[in-house]
Amino acid sequence: MKYFRNPEIKIELLTYGAVWGLGMILSGLAGGMSSLVAVAITGMLFALLHFISSFFRYRRIDNMSQEIDRFLHGYTVLQINTQQEGELSVLESEVSKLILRLKNQADMLKKDKIYLSDSIADISHQIRTPLTSINLIVSRLSSQELTVDKRKQLLMELDVLLAHIDWLIQSLLKISKLDAGTVNLKSERVQVSLLIREAIEPLEIPLDIRSQTTVVECGKEVSYTGDRAWMREALSNIIKNCMEHTPEGGTIWIKAQENAIYTEIVVRDNGPGISKKDLPHLFERFYKGENSSEKSVGIGLALARMIIVSQKGTVSAENHKEGGAQFTIRFYKSTV
Repeated sequence: MKYFRNPEIKIELLTYGAVWGLGMILSGLAGGMSSLVAVAITGMLFALLHFISSFFRYRRIDNMSQEIDRFLHGYTVLQINTQQEGELSVLESEVSKLILRLKNQADMLKKDKIYLSDSIADISHQIRTPLTSINLIVSRLSSQELTVDKRKQLLMELDVLLAHIDWLIQSLLKISKLDAGTVNLKSERVQVSLLIREAIEPLEIPLDIRSQTTVVECGKEVSYTGDRAWMREALSNIIKNCMEHTPEGGTIWIKAQENAIYTEIVVRDNGPGISKKDLPHLFERFYKGENSSEKSVGIGLALARMIIVSQKGTVSAENHKEGGAQFTIRFYKSTV
């Protein structure tokens, strides 16, 4: 009897009953018994057909309600019939689309939760490792038996570890801002030769310690449209990666050129190159390749890619035919 719980049905029954009764009275007064019987039979047939049609319509609506309720309770297979025509079928189709979209969003949220959990675990591990070393150094510094030279050496190691933690936290904050879409990237003309010089500047000391040379080929006219400050961070991370995978006394080449289609920046080293296993995952967050150093955390290249893509650019990695890794950055010119 769920059919009669709908107030519309009750209103229809009362209204139809009143009209039918009035019609029978009028027909009986005007045309006698034969007219009364004809009106009664016609009215009953119309009522029967009308309420049968309403019954099937409400049953389809009830089926939709049951499917939605099953979805809300975790059942993921939809059985809504959307193959017919009419407004009710259109409604079924739209409800089906809405449910599928909600399901996709729920799946994405679940994946995001898993990814966030894994990321927090990775971040905790990356920060805990230098903190453990710092604790050990601090405990050793409290010893009265340390020589002045040894104490200076430990203080230098402590300074390096603190700088590493600071870089890690700053990089993670930048990644979070890019993820959240809260970064307003500038759109201005960037002189690439100046960009390269600024990207190399923070790496000059470690490059000098490793006796590594940077060879830059870039004309002053080469430029692209983007955000120089953020791109400096991206390019510096790529150069840093090449530096860490290049042997002492090695060379890092940086070449930039511009044509009618795009501006290209190529960074290449003469290290061992990138293994085939690592190539597909090189720009993934927290991924560490086979030849990565112990201090590597796997976020430098991921951050670089996010910055470049945010400026509508592309970045790719490959092994150069003469050996070593090669990174190619391209910013395509707008066709509008």
